[in-house]
Amino acid sequence: MTNKEIGELRRRMKPDRTNLTAVYGCYVASSGEVLSTFREPFGLMAEEDKEKYLAIFRRALSGTPDRNLLDLSFSTKQVADSDEHRLLMRLRETALDDEQARQQLFQTIIGAVSFEENFLILLAHERYDVPFKARDGASLEDGDTVFSYILCAVCPVKPSKPALSYCAEEKSFKLQSPGWTAAAPELGFLFPAFDGRRPNIYDVLYYTKNAAGNHAELIEGLFHVEPPMPAEEQRTSFQTVLGALNEACDLKVVESVHDELCQRIDVHKETKDPDPLTVTKEDVKSVLADCGVSDEHLAAFSVEYDREFGEDAQLSPRNIITPKKFEVKTPDVVIQIAPDRKDLLETRLLGGVPYLLIRADDGVAVNGVNIQMPE
Repeated sequence: MTNKEIGELRRRMKPDRTNLTAVYGCYVASSGEVLSTFREPFGLMAEEDKEKYLAIFRRALSGTPDRNLLDLSFSTKQVADSDEHRLLMRLRETALDDEQARQQLFQTIIGAVSFEENFLILLAHERYDVPFKARDGASLEDGDTVFSYILCAVCPVKPSKPALSYCAEEKSFKLQSPGWTAAAPELGFLFPAFDGRRPNIYDVLYYTKNAAGNHAELIEGLFHVEPPMPAEEQRTSFQTVLGALNEACDLKVVESVHDELCQRIDVHKETKDPDPLTVTKEDVKSVLADCGVSDEHLAAFSVEYDREFGEDAQLSPRNIITPKKFEVKTPDVVIQIAPDRKDLLETRLLGGVPYLLIRADDGVAVNGVNIQMPE
C-alpha cells in the first residue's frame, strides 16, 4: 500500500466520516486469561468515547511504510484453501458478526503474543464507498468500489498514575488512582489491503509500533507467512554487510553509500512516486565499484549480503540509513556531522598514527562555551 492509500483510510477514522457500526473488544490479563469481551455500538457512544476508539485505530494506520507498516502477502495456495485466510474472510464477510470467528481470532492473538501487562484487542469493520478521483486528486462522486475491511489494534493496558483527586464524600482532595488505561496500540493489522484503491485479498497491512521488533510470533501464528526482518535489524545487518569489505571499507565508501541512498530518498519524495522505494544488492555494488572497490571485495560483499538478506532481497533505504544523521564513533568519542557537511571530515596518517580531522574554521564551542582555536 502507498502512503496515499494508507492516508485515505486513516482519514476515515473521524466521527463524521467513518461508517463503523460497532467496536468489539477482548480484555486480556498478562497471564493470557480473558477478563472480558464486549461489543460497543458506535452510534450509541459518547463523542469522547468515539474519539478515543478512532484515535487508536488511526494510530494502527500510522507510521513509516516498511518500518512500522508492513505489507504481508499470502501465497496463492493460502488464498485458495487455508484456515488462516478463511478466518479473515469470514470476519470480513460477516462484518464481525460471527462470534465463533471473533473468538477464534482473539484466541489466536492471545496464544501468539506476550505482554508484561494486561492488553486489549480491538476489532472494527467498515464499508467504504470509494469515490472516483480526478487527475488533480479531487474526490468525485459515484464510485463503483465498496471497500469492506476489518481493522485490529492490540493495546497494552497500564495502571494510571495516582493523582490528587477530589473526593466528593469527604469534600477534600486525596491521592487516588483513576484505574487502568488503554495505551497506544503496540501492533495491529488491516485486511484486506487497499491496493490501487481496491481490495487486495492477497495482502495484509501489518502495524508494529516498535521498528526494532515486529512481534514475529503473531505474524507466524495468525497469518502463517514468513515475518520480515525488523527495520532496526536491517540497519544492523547492512552495517555488517558493508563491514565485509574489510580494509576496503573506508570513509569514502561509507560516505558514498550514504549519499547515494539519501539522494534516492530525496528524489522519491520530490517526485511523489507512489511505488515503495527500494534498493537491491546490485544498486549498492554499483556505488562500491565507483569508489574503486576491487572485484574481490565486491564478491565478499555479495556473499555477506545474500547471507544476511537473501539473494534477491530489496531493502528500503530508510531502514538501512538515517538520512538526517551522519555519525562517527570511536571507543571514546562520538561525533555528529550534518549529512550535507561531510566534507568537513577527513582521515589522515600522522607520524604513523591514524587521525580523524575536522575542519573548524567557523567557530568551536565546548560544553556550550565558545573557545579560541590556535592561529
